[in-house]
Amino acid sequence: MDPKLVDAPPAGDDWLHEIKFDGYRTQLIIDATGVHAFTSGRHDWSDRYRSIVEAASSLSLPAIIDGEVAVQDENGVTQFGELRSAIFKAPHRLVFFAFDLLHLNGQDLRDWPLEDRRELLHGYVEGLEPVIAFSESFDGEGADFFAWAEGRGLEGIVSKRKGSRYVRGTSDLWQKTKCWVVDDFDVIGVKKGDDGLPYALFAQEGVRMGAAIVSLPNKQRDLFWRYVETAGTDQPSDRRWREKSTTWLPPGTTATVRFLRGSERLRHASIKELRISSDRA
Repeated sequence: MDPKLVDAPPAGDDWLHEIKFDGYRTQLIIDATGVHAFTSGRHDWSDRYRSIVEAASSLSLPAIIDGEVAVQDENGVTQFGELRSAIFKAPHRLVFFAFDLLHLNGQDLRDWPLEDRRELLHGYVEGLEPVIAFSESFDGEGADFFAWAEGRGLEGIVSKRKGSRYVRGTSDLWQKTKCWVVDDFDVIGVKKGDDGLPYALFAQEGVRMGAAIVSLPNKQRDLFWRYVETAGTDQPSDRRWREKSTTWLPPGTTATVRFLRGSERLRHASIKELRISSDRA
């Protein structure tokens, strides 16, 4: 079950709200063959999540638990940029945040109300911290919880309708509201993506940061493309940035970019404003 992305959390007292952990969605399947951890793409990552699998092996009843594998910093904030490295180099840092229980002891719980599933889950995983942790919920106004999440530097929140059943796929019974960051970056080049769309490439203090689709108002877009045609080159200003099918730009172009919080590189980035140095425009 995947939450629908919304601009603001739902209002009213019909919802429970949880932290949106910044990691890899995972389901633990516990049965007679042992414990297996599957990604959202149905890949068996039991070997990569060995510490989590070992912790779950103490659970005697067969079950299917839905959750997220993540790593936390010293303030308890999940850090997506550190997750992949931790999987291979520091697996002791991995935490499985359990937030739903789909099956228990041969019984399908997906038609049970959300609160009943979570009450069973809480008792089932209790005592397995810190490797397996129950995802606590907030019963109050979503806007208040979202403001708290923003203040903590979290990725966002997930709001779940009370009494709802668990359904496969995207559903507005679960809604996610993301925290965003706005910052300025150097525009170092333009590249056509695999989808055929043009992407602006960004760097900050000499470090490549990611890309975003070049989507601008007509006048600004035309000005930018004229600049790319006249000033662009096939040689990057930093030799570390060599990349095929890219038009590189000289220093002087910057952009204000909105992107998802919680990663060392830009994710879900969009250009809010683009500026060409006056001596180059």
